[in-house]
Order: sequence, then structure tokens, then C-alpha cells
Amino acid sequence: MASRKASRQQTWYRADLHLHTPASADYQEQGVRYIDILRRADALGLDIIALTDHNTVAGYAAMLREVEQLEFLESLGRAQADELRLLAEYRRLLERLLVLPGFEFTATFGFHILGIFSPDTPIRVLEHLLLALNVPSHAMDVGSSEVGASSDVLTAYRLINEAGGLCIAAHVNSAHGVAMVGLDFGGQTRIAYTQDRNLHALEVTDLTRRDRRATSRFFDGTKAEYPRKMRCVQSSDAHRLDTVRDRSGRVTSPGIGERVTEYLLPERSFAALLALFQSADFSRSRPYQPNLKPQDYVRLAREEGPSVIQTFHESCERKNGALAAVIRDVCAFANTNGGTIYVGVSADKKKAPAGVSDPRAAMELLEREIRKAIAPEITVEMDVQGDAGQAGGAHSGAVWRGTPVCDRAQQNLRPRRR
Repeated sequence: MASRKASRQQTWYRADLHLHTPASADYQEQGVRYIDILRRADALGLDIIALTDHNTVAGYAAMLREVEQLEFLESLGRAQADELRLLAEYRRLLERLLVLPGFEFTATFGFHILGIFSPDTPIRVLEHLLLALNVPSHAMDVGSSEVGASSDVLTAYRLINEAGGLCIAAHVNSAHGVAMVGLDFGGQTRIAYTQDRNLHALEVTDLTRRDRRATSRFFDGTKAEYPRKMRCVQSSDAHRLDTVRDRSGRVTSPGIGERVTEYLLPERSFAALLALFQSADFSRSRPYQPNLKPQDYVRLAREEGPSVIQTFHESCERKNGALAAVIRDVCAFANTNGGTIYVGVSADKKKAPAGVSDPRAAMELLEREIRKAIAPEITVEMDVQGDAGQAGGAHSGAVWRGTPVCDRAQQNLRPRRR
């Protein structure tokens, strides 16, 4: 059994993965420099940003060229004092911020898709990818959101994924979103555009909403037509430095950091971020709300109750058949679309969480027993969640939605014969 256990040495990083620059034709402010964008992101406490201009990487490339030119002048000893100060500021900010290259691609019918890549990806590789997506060269030069007959949505997902990128459907619940709110498209098209295996996440504009009309609730894996639970994230889609609000305080044009997502990562790197998006541990991403306490995912799960994607067990001890019950749920989830099993907490919200006194020993027991009980072997992700100060110890939240669960559903996983 391939087992992945969450490291204890992880940190929450704040990210805005959808920022435009003056390289987008519809950027709303004049005279904004790339250093201004980095300064604002740093001032807002962001750790990771992605520059995702419309159908171009010209903004990110221009920032790199500016830094390279300053470094060249410095190496020749010809840099002026103000140029040396600017270079020092770039170095300071690029040490504090992980800046990722990307683009917001306009697919057939006008749907928007984010492609985000490692900083090690050459600019020419990204430009070649845009050409492969049928973006005209003149559109790449001006950062236009209108590109004519470009590639279809599913092809875009596949090509971005094959290029090693992070593929996110942009603002799915609003204009140009693949959830097609208010559009008279066939249901099968909507299902395909939001459930494709090459799509890593859905960007939504209502991530903090908790009622049943929230977009994230619709894509939580409980609907038969949408069985794959999708990671939902939020980003600003900023076309300016600062947010603009009307007299009532409603946001009319978001600025940098207006909508931020936090990610629990072992390090601040693109590789760690991509690995998180490729995993099924949904507890490692959450909306950043500076004035609120961090979300208690165990409590939220209990409020939603048992379902086709999550179950609860008060213990995983051998006595009274508790361990066998957990193993049965593991097998059931692995044969469908995966799910989350919480051990150490009852589904009854009125009962106080019992907790797991020794989470490490519990995880080792589960790993060993799953390996013995289920064939073929499956991938398991396990971590510990909960309030350390809570009576009874931490909860052991074990996420069983290993890669590739969808393929294993065809394999007829079964308990081994004893």
C-alpha cells in the first residue's frame, strides 16, 4: 500500500494565483510598474502570487527582463544609484514572494482557464503552449481576452497538465466560467468541463459562503452527476493594485489580495503547491479570512454529516469490530470516487469528540491492516487534524482518495480472503 502521511513541519502560505499586470489589454490603471505589484502583494502579507495575463506571458517576461537588465548594468559597474536601489528592492521582494508565471487562456465559447507554471519554465515554452492552444501571435502581443477560434476547454486542460502546469478553471460561477451559470448548455458539457481528470481545481468567487447554494457545496462529490469532489479556491482576478468599492462597501473591482487562499505546504515552492493540488487532502487549502479564526474542518465535516464522500468512526480499535468497520469504508471509498474517513469523532454532533490518544500508532495500525485486508494495494493519505487542547487528544483524519482512485474503481477492489 502506498501511504502518504502529512509532515508535521508544514506552514500555511497565503496565495493569490490570479493577478493581471499592465500586459493585459484590460488593465485598469495607468503607470503601474511590476515592482509596484510585488510591493503591494508583500505589503498584504502574500507568500505566493501568479501573474496570469490574458493569453500572454508578456507581463512576467517583462518583469524578468527588467531584473536581468538591472543585473547586467550592475555587473558592468554602470548602474545608477536609483537603478541599484530598484534592483535591491526586486531582490528583497523576490526573496519574500514566490512569483509564478502563467496565463488566463480564453477557450472556445469564451471560457477562461488558468495555467500556472514553475518559475523554472522557459518563457518560450509557455509561448509555444499558447500557440498550440491556437492563440494568435497578435493576441499574445497585446494581452487580449478575445482570441477567436482557440482550442476547446478539454484540450486546454490536457495540454496545460501535460506541460507540467497547474490547471484551474477561472471564476467558474461567474462570467466566462465553465460552470455556465445562466447559460443554456447541455448538462453533459457542464459535467465534462468541471469533472475532467486534467483539471486540478475550480476558482470560485463565493468560497466563504457556507449555505447550500455555495458553489463549493455543489461540487463536493455528493451529486451523482458530479461524483468527483473538486478543490475550490479563490483568487482576486485583480486588474488593478487596490480594490474599488461602491458606497455600500460592495466590491466593484477587486485589487491584489481581495480574495486569497491559504495552502498548507512543506515548503514555499511550485512543486509543493502542485503536489497539494494533485492530492485529495482538501483540508490543506482554505479561504484566508484575516478577521476570523481558522476553520475547523472536523467541525465543518460533522455539520455536513455522513455522506457518500465521508464517514466517522469513534475509534479504530480491534475490539467491537471498530477496525473492521473502518477497513470496510476504506474499501468502499476506493471502489467509488474516494472519500474521507474521520477516526476519533462521532457523526453525532451532540457527542464530544473522543479523539485518538496516540495518532501515530493509530495511523501505523491502519496502514498495516489496510495493506493486509485490501487487494490490489491502494494509496492512502493520512494526517492528524483537530484542536491540540481538546480533551481526548487530536482527531486522526485519514483521507482515502489516493492516486489514481478513479482508475482503481475499475479494478474491483476487494477484501483479501483470510
